[in-house]
Amino acid sequence: MTASAELTISVHPDAASIPAHEWNRLAANGTEGPPNPFLDHAFFLALEQSGCATGKTGWQPQHILIRRGDEAIGLMPMFLKSHSMGEYVFDHAWADAFERAGGRYYPKLQSSVPFTPATAPKLLAADDGIETRMALLGAAETLAERLGASSVHATFVPEAEETLAREAGWLVRHDTQFHWTNEGFANFDDFLTILQSRKRKAIRRERREALADGLSVEWVTGSDLTEAHWDAFFAFYMDTGSRKWGRPYLNREFFSRISETMADRILLVMARDGDDYIAGALNFIGTDTLFGRNWGAVRDVPFLHFELCYYQAIDFAIERGLKRVEAGAQGEHKLARGYGPQTTRSIHFITHPGLRRAVADYLNEERRAVAMHSEALETYTPFRKSDG
Repeated sequence: MTASAELTISVHPDAASIPAHEWNRLAANGTEGPPNPFLDHAFFLALEQSGCATGKTGWQPQHILIRRGDEAIGLMPMFLKSHSMGEYVFDHAWADAFERAGGRYYPKLQSSVPFTPATAPKLLAADDGIETRMALLGAAETLAERLGASSVHATFVPEAEETLAREAGWLVRHDTQFHWTNEGFANFDDFLTILQSRKRKAIRRERREALADGLSVEWVTGSDLTEAHWDAFFAFYMDTGSRKWGRPYLNREFFSRISETMADRILLVMARDGDDYIAGALNFIGTDTLFGRNWGAVRDVPFLHFELCYYQAIDFAIERGLKRVEAGAQGEHKLARGYGPQTTRSIHFITHPGLRRAVADYLNEERRAVAMHSEALETYTPFRKSDG
């Protein structure tokens, strides 16, 4: 596809066909490296080359790259999908309604980090101008028409990309996650001082009881990560994932690959009973954010999930001077642990006019409901109320 004499647009069947230095330069947007670990070329390469995100699993890479002459200036990670699994922004009802009306919803195009509900740019450009980003949106629309896809979805996008997509006529969807914010705390006890007294007491009790049986907690990152750690964590991941959604999305090879290429951006929080690991939480380290991803355990210990996934993450973020902890999708129980509601965004281009109108009406109502719900959630945060 050619957008003009100046810009050349190509579609790539895998991340390996795009040089890592070009991909990461675009994802970095002027910084030393991609500030979000999920945008790193190595992360996509691990997903694809391990077989987790391929055509066989319903995630056929179709990455859009824009060049000006020989220079790569824009990238939109993209997948052609035959289902809606692993996205965390649910459109199954749209698919069911369209197919009952005689339409064909799949295939669709999905711009996302597979299996990862964390906000990250999807319109990656070499500069801050909007021309390249608008060209990426236009290229995605053209690709949908060429492939006979019903729609294009870019999920967990930043607010700036929502604004551009609105200008391009795309539909916008909102949801809520729960994030912790570092206000310059010196340590965990310092953080607790901003909470209501009964909430402080509850959190201290949960932390004591989680480790009451003599369990210990380790942070493992960088060169300290070993295959033995991944063997243990994978057992936790498979046990929890199999009970939650039937078949976990990630395989054992994926974890070895990211350990080889991204070890300094990985934090495993592991619970040990003597010589045996019994639970663990996987996190990724960004420039200013710790991203909680997967958790699992082979023993049921009260409050251990909260300790490993939420409280240890806060401890680590404070020690590293990180600004935020993003604890993944859903979970209003995070409110009581000091994680506040934050709006997440996705953008949608739908080719069929009738389906587009129906979805637009639905999203108008849904956004209002999400805003009202988020406002209500603020009243349940554990923070001390201001006297003013």
